[in-house]
Amino acid sequence: MIYIQLADWIEDEILAGTFPEETQIPSVADLSANFKINHMTALKGIAVLTDNGIIYKKRGVGMFVSEGAVKKLRARRRREFCGRYLKTAADEAKKLGIEFDELVEMMKGEYDNE
Repeated sequence: MIYIQLADWIEDEILAGTFPEETQIPSVADLSANFKINHMTALKGIAVLTDNGIIYKKRGVGMFVSEGAVKKLRARRRREFCGRYLKTAADEAKKLGIEFDELVEMMKGEYDNE
């Protein structure tokens, strides 16, 4: 869904430091224009972040990144990372007969190849 992709993009930008805590993010109108999406779709993406306490509205000014947003995002994404990627990798490694130490070395190799 497009609004989820927009929310994920804003989260990525917050984690990257593009939108630091307590700074303003682009307006719904700007997001709509830049991403060529419907105004209501952009608003829905913003609502997801507001509902999760990642951003907040300053009436008459705009939307701002909440204090503690980075910590919240990292905690949630770490939980998701474990379930989505590590569990899958461990299950596949077992099927392929890859030993734990070998899996760790493979992961280290991939991590070092950034």
